Amino acid sequence: MANVYDFTVKDRKGNEVSLSDYRGKVLLIVNTATGCGFTPHYDPLEAMYKELRDRDFEILDFPCNQFANQAPGSEDEIHEFCTMKFGTEFPQFAKIDVNGDTADPLFAYLATEKPFEGFGKGLKSAALNTFAKKNNKTFGDKAYIKWNFTKFLIDREGNVISRFEPTVDMDDVKKAVENAL
Repeated sequence: MANVYDFTVKDRKGNEVSLSDYRGKVLLIVNTATGCGFTPHYDPLEAMYKELRDRDFEILDFPCNQFANQAPGSEDEIHEFCTMKFGTEFPQFAKIDVNGDTADPLFAYLATEKPFEGFGKGLKSAALNTFAKKNNKTFGDKAYIKWNFTKFLIDREGNVISRFEPTVDMDDVKKAVENAL
């Protein structure tokens, strides 16, 4: 695979979507969950989307239930939750796995391009590291993503340029997006 444009994913209705449809745009690809301590990230994500989408910026939301069963609903239930509680307008895709033998190829690729380098420092990071190690132990070397709300920044040519763990401040994520634009 040369870049993210080579991948096809499913929208929340099960239709195939080629990521080449997003060619020339800056993308932020995120694995999400509706019952996670990081679920409030939807607020700054939506604010960033509203502010920057006119500059060819897209957020691609991929719900995942592999982290402590924090996204148990159907695609429609998850979408309704996100639109009602957070007013999200960015594209939301089908619920996927991001780790293990059933990991979506897109996320395996993203994590290979920008591997996990840690959650950072501080109490929240230390606690999350403990949870992630326990949760991801069953995936072995296929534990590509360590927790919900891991974000990958993609440039206009489809290259992975940054990875942000959920512990990274959303202001820092926004600055990186603006620099990529």
